[in-house]
Amino acid sequence: MKGRTSIEVGADGVAVITIINPPVNSLSLDVLQSLKENFDEALRRNDVKAIVVTGAKGKFSGGFDITAFGGIQEGKTASPERGFVAVEVLTDTVEAARKPSVAAIDGLALGGGLEVAMACHARISTSNSQLGLPELQLGIIPGFGGTQRLPRLVGLSKALEMMLTSKAVKGSEAHDLGLVDAIVPANELLNAARCWALEIFERRKPWISSLHKTEKLESLGEAREILKFARAQARKQAPNLKHPLVCIDVIEEGIACGPRAGLWKEADAFEELLRSDTCKSLVHIFFAQRGTSKVPGVTDLGFSPRRIRKVAVIGGGLMGSGIATALILSSYPVVLKEVNLKFLEAGIGRVKANLQSRVKKGKMTEEKFEKTMSLIQGSIDYDSFRDVDIVIEAVIENVSLKQQIFADLEKYCPTHCILASNTSTIDLNLIGEKTRSQDRIVGAHFFSPAHIMPLLEIVRTQKTSPQVILDVLDLGKKIKKTPVIVGNCTGFAVNRMFFPYTQAAMLLVEHGTDLYKIDRAITKFGMPMGPFRLIDLVGFGVGIATAMQYIEHFPERTYQSMIIPLMQEDKRAGESTRKGFYLYDDRRKASPDPELKKYIEKAREISGISVDPKVANLSEKDIIEMIFFPVVNEACRVLAEGIAVKASDLDIAGVMGMGFPPYRGGILFWADMLGSKYIYSRLEKWSKQHGGFFKPCAYMAEKAAKGALLSSGPTGQAKSRL
Repeated sequence: MKGRTSIEVGADGVAVITIINPPVNSLSLDVLQSLKENFDEALRRNDVKAIVVTGAKGKFSGGFDITAFGGIQEGKTASPERGFVAVEVLTDTVEAARKPSVAAIDGLALGGGLEVAMACHARISTSNSQLGLPELQLGIIPGFGGTQRLPRLVGLSKALEMMLTSKAVKGSEAHDLGLVDAIVPANELLNAARCWALEIFERRKPWISSLHKTEKLESLGEAREILKFARAQARKQAPNLKHPLVCIDVIEEGIACGPRAGLWKEADAFEELLRSDTCKSLVHIFFAQRGTSKVPGVTDLGFSPRRIRKVAVIGGGLMGSGIATALILSSYPVVLKEVNLKFLEAGIGRVKANLQSRVKKGKMTEEKFEKTMSLIQGSIDYDSFRDVDIVIEAVIENVSLKQQIFADLEKYCPTHCILASNTSTIDLNLIGEKTRSQDRIVGAHFFSPAHIMPLLEIVRTQKTSPQVILDVLDLGKKIKKTPVIVGNCTGFAVNRMFFPYTQAAMLLVEHGTDLYKIDRAITKFGMPMGPFRLIDLVGFGVGIATAMQYIEHFPERTYQSMIIPLMQEDKRAGESTRKGFYLYDDRRKASPDPELKKYIEKAREISGISVDPKVANLSEKDIIEMIFFPVVNEACRVLAEGIAVKASDLDIAGVMGMGFPPYRGGILFWADMLGSKYIYSRLEKWSKQHGGFFKPCAYMAEKAAKGALLSSGPTGQAKSRL
C-alpha cells in the first residue's frame, strides 16, 4: 500500500487533510503528490473555507521516508524535480494558498513533517509532541524549506541549535519558542485546529506566512556574527564534516538574499549532499542499527520475550556497578552481590556516584535519584537469588572463578533464570563447563562505562536457546542499548575485530613511527582517541590480559611487543598511575612524555628490530591504512566464520563499541568504499615486509579476486571456520 493523504470536508467548511503512511506517516513522494492534489481540491471547492493538516493515528509525520534515499543514491529512483517539494508544494501551494491552513500536531513532527507544518499558517500541538529537524544526523540538511522557516519562527540562534544538534523539542517548549501557536490536549486537538483555521479565515486570528516573518531575525550584521560563531563551533566539533557548514551557508543565503533565494540554494545543496559519502554512510548506520534486532532463527520463530521482573548482578567493580546503574535507570529492581561487606559498600557507592553525576548535570531530580537508588539492594550471599529472572556475572576475567560462580548459580536460581556473563574474551562453553544448564547460558557483554556506552554484545553458544537470546535482546532494548547478536569465540565481535588495532600501532612504533603522530592521525580520522591514549585509559593490566588471549588463540597473526611489559616494570600502568604512554595531571589531561624513547629503544633491542626510514616517515593516509586494514581483515574473518549474522552488525558494533566514526559507515562499509582489491593488495605488500600479522585472510582474497564487496557476506563454503 502506497502512502497517501485523505481529505474530508466538514459541515463547518474545514477540509481535514490526513497524512496516512504507517507506522510514522513518513513523507514519500506519493504522500507529497497526494498532499498537493488534496490542497488543490480544497482550494477549488466552494464549500471549503479553511484547511487542517494532520496525521493518522496520533502521529503527525516522522519525516521523509529514508528508505527512498537508497534508490535515489543508486540511481534506481528518479529524484523529484528541483524544488518540487520545497517550492512547488509547500511554498507555492500550501503557504501561498488563498485559504488558511493549520497543522494539528500530535506525536511526531520531525524533519519533513515539521517542514510541512511550518508551511501552514498556524500550528497547534499537544504538549508531549516531538518537533525537530534531525536531518544533519543523516549527512544532509533540511530540504523542504526548513533552513528558511525555522529561523524566522524561533530566531536564528535557537534554529541553528536545533538543526546542528538534531535535537527535537517537546510541544510545550515549541510553544514557548513561537514554533507552535497553542497547546491543547490530544482529544481536543482536531476541534481546536478547525476553530483556529476558521478564525484565521474570519480575520479574527493572524494569517501568517512563516517564510516572510522577519521580527525574530537579527539585523544582517548581527546575524552574520551568530553564523560565524556557529561555523567555528561546527569546525571544532566535527572537523571532518562538510554538511553542517553547508547548512549554515544556506541559512545565511536566505537572510542575506531573501527566502526564495534561500529555498533554491537549499534545494541544490540537499541534492548534492544526498549523494555524498557521508550521507550514504550515515543512512547505512541508521538502517544497520534498526537491523540488529532481526536475527534469523531467533526473532522469526514466533516466540514472545518473557518478562524480566528482577535482575541480579555479581561483582560491584567498574563494570558490575555500571551494569547495575543501567538497569535501575530503566526501573529494574537489582540485587548486587559482592564477596564481603567492604566490597559491597564500594560497589553500591559506585552506583550512587553514577547517579549523582546525573543529578549534577541536571539530568535527574533529587526525588528521582532517591527513587532509583531504592531499586538496588546489596547482598553477600545467594539467598535473594531465588526469584531472579536473569543474573549477569561481572567479576574479573578468571576462568575458574567464573566456573565456580556458574555452578553456584545453578543451585540457587530458579530453573527459568538466564545465566549471563559479561566476559569480554573468555569462551562461554568454558565458563559453563561445570553446569547442566548450557541452554540458558549467554554472554551479555557491556562496554565500559556500562551505563553510558550504547552497545550490548549478546553472545550465543551452539546450545543457547532462542528464547533466552530473545529475552536478553528485549532487555537490551529496554535499558536503551543497541544489542548485537554474535557467536562465541575469543573476543567475540568487537574486541576480536579490533585486537589488531593496538597491535598494528605497536608494530609501527617499533619500526620507527612516532607514537604521538599515530594518535594524532587516528583522532583526525575521527576516532574518539588514538590507540595509545586508549591503552592508557583501559589500563596496562587489562591490555596484557586480553592480548594474552589473542596470542594464545591466533599466534600466527598477533604482533607481540615488549614496550608495555617494559613500562610496567617501572610501575607505569596507564592513566590510573598518571603515567603510561602519556603523563597525566590532576584533571586527567594528557601530555607527551619524552622518556618513552628509552622503552621503545629497549623493546627494539629485545626484538632485534631496527628503524625503517620508510615507516618513520609514513603519511597520515598510510598510518590510517596500516592500523585499520588489519581490523578490516579480522572483521572479514569474523563474518566468514559466521560469528556475526551480517556485515552491518559488525559496522554498528564497531561504531557503538569502539567509537569508529559513524559518518564513515562502519568498518566494512568504509572498506567497501575503498575497494576489496585495494585493501588486499596493500595487506599483501605489508605481509611480505612485516610477516603474518598483515596476511590477508582467505575471505578477503576471494572477494578481491572477484572485485566483490567485503560486506556481501560469505558464499556457502566460506562459512567454515577459517
